[in-house]
Amino acid sequence: MTRTQTALLCAATLFAATLQTTVGAATAAPSGGHDRQTCEATPGPLRGPARRIDRIVRETMEEFDLKSVLFKVTEDGREIVTGARGESMTSVPAEPGMHFRSGSVAIAYMGTVLLQLVEEGRVGLDDPVSRWLPGLPHGDEITLRMLGSSTSGLVDYVRDPGFLAALDADPFQHWTPEELVGISTAQPLWYEPGTDWSYSHANFVLLGAALERITDTRLDRLLEERVMGPLGLKDTRNGFTPDIPTPVQHAFTAERGTYEESTFWDPSWTTAPGAVLTTHICDLERSARAIGSGELLSRRSFRVQLDPGTVGLGGGTPTCPPDVCLLNTEARHFGLGVIVVNDWILQNPSFSGYAAIQAYLPHNRLSIAVSATKGPGSPDQNSAQVVAERISELLAPENPLVLA
Repeated sequence: MTRTQTALLCAATLFAATLQTTVGAATAAPSGGHDRQTCEATPGPLRGPARRIDRIVRETMEEFDLKSVLFKVTEDGREIVTGARGESMTSVPAEPGMHFRSGSVAIAYMGTVLLQLVEEGRVGLDDPVSRWLPGLPHGDEITLRMLGSSTSGLVDYVRDPGFLAALDADPFQHWTPEELVGISTAQPLWYEPGTDWSYSHANFVLLGAALERITDTRLDRLLEERVMGPLGLKDTRNGFTPDIPTPVQHAFTAERGTYEESTFWDPSWTTAPGAVLTTHICDLERSARAIGSGELLSRRSFRVQLDPGTVGLGGGTPTCPPDVCLLNTEARHFGLGVIVVNDWILQNPSFSGYAAIQAYLPHNRLSIAVSATKGPGSPDQNSAQVVAERISELLAPENPLVLA
């Protein structure tokens, strides 16, 4: 181990004590309850765009051997179609009201909450993280903006061979935030903070911890108070265990070599405790519309969310290859917890057999939400994203969503 790595490990040990008192403390208690809301398929027979969207779903399922697809599309807040195709499990038909993991959608929520706190004068985007997380390696150099925009330079623990081997060996293992961040901070930075861009899950684990410290509020409650509650997302909630509220859209994957059920693999590694969310397709569409229109933010803050300074960053450094430090352009870049592609504002989680997307095109007021699960022959891709791309080609041919 190099001298630099040894120093980082020592600092990470000091920081772990701080992290344990914030995010780690939340793991003992469940989130508050919600009254469920209905989420039902559009009554048939389908006509016009609704019928064509349903055909796109069926054809994409057949092409990529998908197990199930849940979908909802609206324009100007009015439903075009809501539906479900395929099976959740063998002989159990998929339904729109089934719950699934929404992964990185929570990152958009954390970015929104951060900007709300900036609006209230409680923090500045360029405040150093060390103010709330003392002992974090490079905490004096890394700012809240860098965590939210993923420009901190912290190595992504999801790319660490040791982490990947452990996850593959036991997908039911529960990971603590200090374990996850420790993997990242034990390695030299990919680049000087703020000078490049690279996606790192560690940024969002740390952002969750910082938000808790700033507000003295547990993260799950903070997101409920500031995002899910105001938007009426009654079926979107955090889980401190791998459980998913019923009814469940079950997931399957062959990523470990054998096609197997992955519904209840432990998702604790995916983001900060308190932000490990499940949802259904109607809530996901509402989320797409709200985040994509900046409903919870001032116009100024929304502009910052769409570009917090990432445009022009990326392209690689001597220690960060171009396929990690991706070049951010005006047409395609990472905002503050959101992705901007050809004017679409989105998040596209994909892990452990689940794949989803929420996408919104502001000038068309077009919202697309999709969740997809894999069959035995499904390729290694976000198939929900493929469905959304094809729907966008139908409804916004002048401005299609093209992520590939």
